[in-house]
Amino acid sequence: MRFARRIMLAATALLSSSALAQETSLTVPIIAPITGLLALEGTSQLNGANMAIAHAPAGLKIKSQVIDSGTAAEGGANALERVAGDKSTYFSVAPLFGTQVLAMLPVALEYKIPILAPTGTGPVTEQGNPYMFRLYPHDAVSKAAHIRYVVEELKLKKAAILYNTTGYGQSGFKYMSEYLTKVGGEVIFSEGVDLSAKEISATLAKLKAAKPDVVLIQMHSASIAMVVKQLAAANIQIPVVGNTTIAMPATASLLQPSELKGVCAESASWLEKGADAATDRFINDYVSKHGAMPDAYAIQQYDGLMMALVAVKGGAKSTEDVRKYMSTTEYKGVAMRYKADAKGNLAHSVVIVCYDGASLNPKLVKRYDNVAGF
Repeated sequence: MRFARRIMLAATALLSSSALAQETSLTVPIIAPITGLLALEGTSQLNGANMAIAHAPAGLKIKSQVIDSGTAAEGGANALERVAGDKSTYFSVAPLFGTQVLAMLPVALEYKIPILAPTGTGPVTEQGNPYMFRLYPHDAVSKAAHIRYVVEELKLKKAAILYNTTGYGQSGFKYMSEYLTKVGGEVIFSEGVDLSAKEISATLAKLKAAKPDVVLIQMHSASIAMVVKQLAAANIQIPVVGNTTIAMPATASLLQPSELKGVCAESASWLEKGADAATDRFINDYVSKHGAMPDAYAIQQYDGLMMALVAVKGGAKSTEDVRKYMSTTEYKGVAMRYKADAKGNLAHSVVIVCYDGASLNPKLVKRYDNVAGF
């Protein structure tokens, strides 16, 4: 009996040793703006990344490394410099803040390390960098859906455009202006708003005097909440169609339902339970942990990081292996199917959601798949 027991223990130890030998260890840097003016968006991005690590394929031993990029333009690049030399790092999560991603591109190219960013800022995939992978629809895509909804569904063409003076804001302004003109519309008022602005009554007075039939917005969370609140306070009852940040639960929570009445937003994704088991698992676990539905930044980051983790599980053993996988493989995430184009844009679907004035939860009103620019 003792001999048999020793044989059993030895066999168990051998099996455990074999399982450990098959386990792949990797370090996942998560570089995101989790303090400062972009903390709402950055926290959502971090939440999505952490959920992906929690749901990682079996057999991966993951060490996550969270680095706050703040809002300084060089915050992401400095962080990537610190982590890129680690041989157990095959890729890095990059900030949603396009200004920071642009500064990271030369570092990614130097170290040949893929960076995964849920940013819409147009220029980040226009630099010919094979290590840049965008998890969020390019502004050329999201603004096409944005303008199609305004013109085709709302039948509105005389727009006022408000945007942040960041790279993200300017990118959205560029595409909205171009697309609206192409479909016979007109931008009759536009103004850039600094990210730190707290009061824009003078801007809103000029906007009202221009008599637009729709207000289009491309801003970060704190700014768009401020604008929507002040539009309501000034009793400017003009339909608003904003960018994804106004669809975020964390942004909506800064407002009253009545202040959101008539406000719609384009977004990369909008999840509802019942689609499939993977989506239900993600929603259930996210709500259980964070007490709110995930927004598009969390969803897109979750899908993008899961895609990279699946690559490693499937045999990717280097930064180049991950780059090849991300460049060539179609991946089904909880939000959509992802397939990189020649520039590294992985997401090609957009949704429109709208608030009814009675709830802080918007409703899905339109979905656009395989969107291309005008």
